[in-house]
Amino acid sequence: LIATMMVPTQLGIIPLYMLMAKIEWTGTMYAVVAPGLVTAFGVFFMTQFLREAVPSELIEAARVDGCHTLRIFWHVVLPASKPAAAVLGMLTFMGAWNDFFWPLVVLTPEDPTVQTALSTLASGYIQDYSLSLTGTAIATIPLVVVFALLGKYIIGGIMQGAVKS
Repeated sequence: LIATMMVPTQLGIIPLYMLMAKIEWTGTMYAVVAPGLVTAFGVFFMTQFLREAVPSELIEAARVDGCHTLRIFWHVVLPASKPAAAVLGMLTFMGAWNDFFWPLVVLTPEDPTVQTALSTLASGYIQDYSLSLTGTAIATIPLVVVFALLGKYIIGGIMQGAVKS
């Protein structure tokens, strides 16, 4: 799992494009969203966090109390994983939002993402800097909104780790 994180993303573009063409997702937003949903970093990050945040004794105690697996996940694991899930969600969103190369390959010029549209604003014989900078400023608004929504979970996770029991 960790070894796959060392492989550059650009090496997987051709097989990933062939897969998207086979399932007929080229030119759609599904092709942009689906590859980023589960990553090796996300699996590794959540595994490492949950090993420390949820001790096996806590899960065993819930089983002794009569909880089934879904209830253990819902009432024990999920509340403990909120800070890490918020951080992972924010990092995943930022990575997907700032991705330029994959949407450029898989989408059509008529249906671009924000980053590919910003590159067309900056191209041309005479560059309009005010238009490019305005587009860039508007493109940062969703990142600020996501951080504002997930920030309380991140701060809560930091404070939870700072308190000794």
